[in-house]
Amino acid sequence: MALQTAALVPATFTLPKEGKSSPSFKDSTFFGVSLSEHAKADFSSSALRCKREFNPRNGAVRAETTATATPAISRSAVDGKKTLRKGSVIITGASSGLGLATAKALAETGKWHIIMACRDFLKAERAAKSAGMSKQNYTIMHLDLASLDSVRQFVDRYKRSGRPLDVLVCNAAVYQPTAKEPSFTAEGFELSVGTNHLGHFLLSRLLLDDLKQSDYPSKRLIIVGSITGNTNTLAGNVPPKANLGDLRGLAGGLNGLNSSTMIDGGEFDGAKAYKDSKVCNMLTMQEFHRRFHEESGITFASLYPGCIATTGLFREHIPLFRLLFPPFQKYIIKGFVSEDEAGKRLAQVVSDPSLTKSGVYWSWNQNSASFENQLSPEASDEEKARKIWELSEKLVGLA
Repeated sequence: MALQTAALVPATFTLPKEGKSSPSFKDSTFFGVSLSEHAKADFSSSALRCKREFNPRNGAVRAETTATATPAISRSAVDGKKTLRKGSVIITGASSGLGLATAKALAETGKWHIIMACRDFLKAERAAKSAGMSKQNYTIMHLDLASLDSVRQFVDRYKRSGRPLDVLVCNAAVYQPTAKEPSFTAEGFELSVGTNHLGHFLLSRLLLDDLKQSDYPSKRLIIVGSITGNTNTLAGNVPPKANLGDLRGLAGGLNGLNSSTMIDGGEFDGAKAYKDSKVCNMLTMQEFHRRFHEESGITFASLYPGCIATTGLFREHIPLFRLLFPPFQKYIIKGFVSEDEAGKRLAQVVSDPSLTKSGVYWSWNQNSASFENQLSPEASDEEKARKIWELSEKLVGLA
């Protein structure tokens, strides 16, 4: 959501790493839009994709909150036809940034009940209140994607609630661009990939049957992507570039003991770990599409909503970057997108009848018109997607 154009800021804005080469701008795309798309749409905002921020984990596991009554599925006793009901959508990381903006946009329609899946219940409650969301339109449930046990507990509570599931939005993410040493999830995976990819992978797999059972007009699973993971863009070519290599680090468990903490087996780099996790997200979406779309009718999609340069995701970046990045985006690159606008774009992918095509990576041009964007060769590699799927199943205990 916002990380994408951080890559476009001059090198003086970022903290260089020793031994890193200077940025290379050998790209076939300008600001996130493939040049082949130029005839179809205006240049899209070059930007980073941002998500909600993760604070240091406090180790506490909160119980699910009971906020409001669930909009129930009802069928006519006479002819068995569905009656109108609100859609039910789970949004991870809905207490701030893009997740909160999307929750707000959907709640304002009055057509959706939002399950805000967050680590910090009180923060989510305050955020919903501040956004003016009516309590009848949301429920807050505890979810810590950096703990696979927490993911399983969330899924168990959700299933026992009896609430239908029509759309799942995998939005939450952790980004540690200046970290010198890796942090780890509860299971010992490098934190960025463990949270952004593996946590969402397990969540999506465990809730897939619930989505299949939905009788809503359009059931969807959405995984938020990032321009920084696409090396066919200008932002995606700023070092450190995303590169999954031969997946040796992922195969070894990303624990820094038996293997590297990086997917490609290289030295730890916090910014690259985030970008690699986004490539995994986009590949996972496509693999879901290939495996389940035809049989289930579920729409699987990813997106890049634009650069939210003011997002809290950047709070761990150096102060100079946080100061200069927003005006750089707004006045020089002109790729700035507000949280509200980005939230409306993601809400489109959740509910717009015109965006039901599955297997698509959505972007928006400068006129806020959506279009199907082109993924980089690595982010659309079917064989690599299959391998990531199989390795991820083993790591999260599904195989």
